[in-house]
Amino acid sequence: MQGNDQDYLVRATAADAQIRAFAVTTRNMTETARTAHNTSPIATAALGRLMSGAVMMGDMLKNEKDILTIQIDGDGPMKGLLATADSLGNVKGYVKNPGVILPPNEQKHLNVGGAIGHGTMTVIRDFGMKDPYVGQIALHSGEIAEDLTWYFAESEQIPSSVGLGVLMNHENTVREAGGFIVQLMPFAEEETISHLEQNLRKIASVTDILKAGNTPEQMLQIVLEGFDVTFNGTRPVQFHCNCDRDRVERAIVLLGEKEIDSMIADGKEVELKCHFCGKAYSFSIDDLKELRKRAILKSTRDEVVDEQEQ
Repeated sequence: MQGNDQDYLVRATAADAQIRAFAVTTRNMTETARTAHNTSPIATAALGRLMSGAVMMGDMLKNEKDILTIQIDGDGPMKGLLATADSLGNVKGYVKNPGVILPPNEQKHLNVGGAIGHGTMTVIRDFGMKDPYVGQIALHSGEIAEDLTWYFAESEQIPSSVGLGVLMNHENTVREAGGFIVQLMPFAEEETISHLEQNLRKIASVTDILKAGNTPEQMLQIVLEGFDVTFNGTRPVQFHCNCDRDRVERAIVLLGEKEIDSMIADGKEVELKCHFCGKAYSFSIDDLKELRKRAILKSTRDEVVDEQEQ
């Protein structure tokens, strides 16, 4: 069993594999994101919940190069957020309005649902094929865990329960973060379903479980109390952004000759920041002129390909 100071995921089965389950602790990951984006407590809670859900769903992917993205678009002041995870425990994400602040909700908790509002949750699985798999549902609460539960039921027809939580310190750093996903297999018996439902009704909150110092393994033992639980391995998880200068250069080239000409005409160095990690990349006028040449070359190549296909 790993220490509480390291973010990691555990996967398990229970009730003779009638149930599969995942749990994760993500305090460091969420704090890294908070620092990178300077998020308010509500935005930190929302992003921490979404990344925790995404990194567990990422572990369900089959291949190393598969990518999962969860995008939430809402009409609330947060406007939306996005998280992307791979199958190796890496996740990154951002909030559209990271400074959003609202009064607590009726339960005296951070009002994530109010900040997100009404809208949609879109899950994109990119398996490296021509078209990714895309599923979308209307948001049910905006609290993220409940919406992911509905997503599994509506879009994938998998009865699931998702619990996610982020607990903040008074100075707005992250004290605890993590969650679980429990899913019933198609052959689950009625007795198993009934017992699991009773367990889930007894659970106060993920933050209460984490606050008590429980590990992901112990979290699943609480959720799956009364079942025989078999743990099937752990994986470290982390906030990781794979941006680099080359990727940013390619993005500028894709803007095209006219857009780059406009940047050059401004006569000033251009600084572009990564959405996911906030890292800044600077481009001088000479850099932009080189990228303009690449954009012209790409445009010429594209025209040749179009003519050959006609």
